[in-house]
Amino acid sequence: MTYAVIYEHGPNEQGVDTWSAYIPDLPGCVSVGDTRAECETMIREAVELHIEGLQAEGIPIPPPTTETAVIEVAAA
Repeated sequence: MTYAVIYEHGPNEQGVDTWSAYIPDLPGCVSVGDTRAECETMIREAVELHIEGLQAEGIPIPPPTTETAVIEVAAA
């Protein structure tokens, strides 16, 4: 399956620059990392563990439904 991942970059509560990621189609499946590459690795592991947990509990795996796009707008 292919799930959309949302990556966000910015300071955490302590002001440290970090990356976070979440999967809209898998509520509760989130990850953070010091770099984008670390965050990508961690979210992949989080998805695998999330799906394993759903399967272990007999809960259906949500199908991917989220689509993404990038748009460009003029700066004000």
